[in-house]
This record gives sequence, C-alpha cells and structure tokens, in this order.
Amino acid sequence: MFIDLNKRSWQWITLVFLAFIWGASFILMKRGLISFTNMQVGAMRIFFSFIFFIPLIVRNLRKLNRGNIKSLLIVGFIGNAIPAFMFATAQTQVSSSVAGILNSLTPIFTLLIGIILYANKVRWVSVVGLILGMAGALGLITSVNNVEIGETNNWYGLFAVAGTICYGINVNEIKFRLKDLDGVAIASLGFIFTGPIAGIYLLFGDYSSVAGSPGAAGSLLAVAALAFFSSFIAIILMNILIKFTTTLFAASVTYIIPIFAVFWGIMDGERFLLVQAFWALVILAGVYLVNGKKRINYQKPFSG
Repeated sequence: MFIDLNKRSWQWITLVFLAFIWGASFILMKRGLISFTNMQVGAMRIFFSFIFFIPLIVRNLRKLNRGNIKSLLIVGFIGNAIPAFMFATAQTQVSSSVAGILNSLTPIFTLLIGIILYANKVRWVSVVGLILGMAGALGLITSVNNVEIGETNNWYGLFAVAGTICYGINVNEIKFRLKDLDGVAIASLGFIFTGPIAGIYLLFGDYSSVAGSPGAAGSLLAVAALAFFSSFIAIILMNILIKFTTTLFAASVTYIIPIFAVFWGIMDGERFLLVQAFWALVILAGVYLVNGKKRINYQKPFSG
C-alpha cells in the first residue's frame, strides 16, 4: 500500500493534512454565509454530514442500544449540532482567523469540563494552562479594534468559545461513557438524531433572500465541502491516526489548525494584527500546558 501509517513520515503527513482540512473549515463557513444565514449554514452542515454518514450509520446501527443512546444524543446535539450553529453565528461578526484560533480552546475546556462534571483528576500545570488559555481568549476578543480589522462585533467570538465548551463536554462524554464504541461508530450514530431534524428545518426554511444571491451555488458548494471534509473525512482520518499513533500525537493537530485558519483568512483578504498573533500564542501556550504528557482521548473533531 502506498500510504503506510506505520511510518512516522506518513503519520506527520496525515496530521498536517487533517490540520489543513480543519483549518479550511472556517473559510468555508465564511463562504457559506455569503448567501445563507448562520442557521441555514449550521443546518446544512449537519444534514449533509448525515447524508455522507448514512452508509456508516447502517453499518453501525446494531450497536445502538439503551445503554448508549443518552450519550449518543449528547454527541449528536452537544458535540455536533450546537457547535455547528455557534461557529456559524460567530463568523457573522468575526473573521475566520479569529474563529480558528478560538477553536484551539477545545483541549482547555475538555480539561475544565472533565474536572467539573466527570470528576477527572488534574495536574497543577494543567490548571496553569487552563488559566493561560482563558486569558488568551479574553485578550483576543477584547483587544482588537473591530473597525480597524473589519469586524463588526468581536464579542461574537464568545459564540465560538461556546462551541468549544460543547466540544469539551463531547470529548469527556466519549472518554468516560462510550468506551465500548469506536470513534467512527460514535461519529456516525450521533448524526441519526440531528440529521433528520436539520433536514426538516431546511425543508421548511425561507430561501427568498438566497434566490436573489448570485453566489448561492458557490455558498452551497462551500457548505457541502465543509460537511464532507471537516465533519466526515476528518473524523475518519483522526480515528485512523489515533489507532496507528497515540491520542497525544493526534491532539497536536490543535496547534497546527490555527496556522491554516490564519493562512486561509489572509489569502481571503482578512487582516491579522500583531496583537492577535500575541494572544493566539498565549492560547496555544495554555493548550500545550493542558496537554502536557497526559494522553487525552480525543475522538472528535477539533474544528468548528
């Protein structure tokens, strides 16, 4: 086989490719929002992902039972649906670069939620990382002149933060309550509940404003690409990578995603100021301390 994930070089190539996919998700959301509302973009992302996952849903349906249905509902709604709407809402006011950087808070909230709701033990250095990451996020949201960089209301970044809180709940639910299911089964079965609801919402939605948009086809294609690559392909690749390496290695994708998010933003004409770079480094330093040498069981996307 040409691709051999037993080799370290292919592991790194896969890791960078994952970061590339998830880093591009924010610019794809931005493209989708040109013609569609934040609610429509979120619903389409969930529904299209559901369509892509149907073969895997059928394959894993027998694994659905009373014991795991509650946790899979949490995965479906808190882990997938709510963040899709939160990040789409955030990007109605903040740049894709800022949304991509804030997304890297996921490991920090994974730690915090684990302590609060799942009685997870924690090292003092991780607590320092948690505080550092939160300070970085607050600094990123409050220190930028919105008019100067073309952002209307930087406080909308809190919607992106809310999305990472959902991811934190999701990761802990998977880690502590769904140990008997593999990551691909968890991802696919979660869409059983959210996909049809998103489809019904889209079916009865108002598209009068979209009809007059010359870029509607491009926006639709962007959201479809977002669902296929960021919510389908990336989940499968991440779980394959974890199988061949370690969760710690796979979690290092967290540090690379913001680089690609900023790159795509700059390529699209967004300004990225020095003060934003500083607070981004503060956030990533916090993430590094949170991860440390502890192997966190990431089985879900790190992307908005």
